[in-house]
Amino acid sequence: MSARRTVLTAAGLTAVAALLATGTASATGSSAAAGNVLTYGSAAGPAVAVGDVLTAALSGGTTVAIRTTVGGSTGITCTASQFTATVTANPTAPGTATESVTAHTFGGCTSNIIGTTGVQGITVGNLPYVASAASAGGLTVTAGSAGAVQTTVRLNTILGLTTCVYTSTGLGGTTSNTGNSITFANQLFTRSSGPVTCPATSYFSATYGPVSDTGQSGGPAVFVN
Repeated sequence: MSARRTVLTAAGLTAVAALLATGTASATGSSAAAGNVLTYGSAAGPAVAVGDVLTAALSGGTTVAIRTTVGGSTGITCTASQFTATVTANPTAPGTATESVTAHTFGGCTSNIIGTTGVQGITVGNLPYVASAASAGGLTVTAGSAGAVQTTVRLNTILGLTTCVYTSTGLGGTTSNTGNSITFANQLFTRSSGPVTCPATSYFSATYGPVSDTGQSGGPAVFVN
């Protein structure tokens, strides 16, 4: 091979290498482009819009457990529960998205607390609450302007109806893109009013999912990134 051909070949290879490097850098930059903390349809899907309403019921086959002690069997069990929240901020990931929790309901509740004969209802008060979902998977629920995180439990007892009010300093949960779920485990509530028939403490556990974005057609699942 002549010296001239060798030089041209080397120059050609250098140019090709440069083009490949440029293409690789461009592709890498494109794939690394950050999306938003909350997306719908997939982890790489479109951003959930501020103002969209998210909702979720209990994950299939699960129940709400409200126990008087951590890991205990005494307390209240509910077969239905659902929350509704409006997205108030959805920044670029990594970051923390925020939501306003506007509703949280419970149904199909029973009690095995000594002296009780049933559950008339559980009502969540002082809504809306502030929920924060972080890219790392943590989720917190804290009080809004209306007051502390609060639930009112109405129990039927052998002496008649008993009303128990519980408050919490805030809930801590975890999110998972497997099942698009939110899990709370043993979250402490303390009795703020009610007779001794009402347990002094209660521990709330539940898993909700899939979380759906009702602001989009078909209510696609929500992912946390």
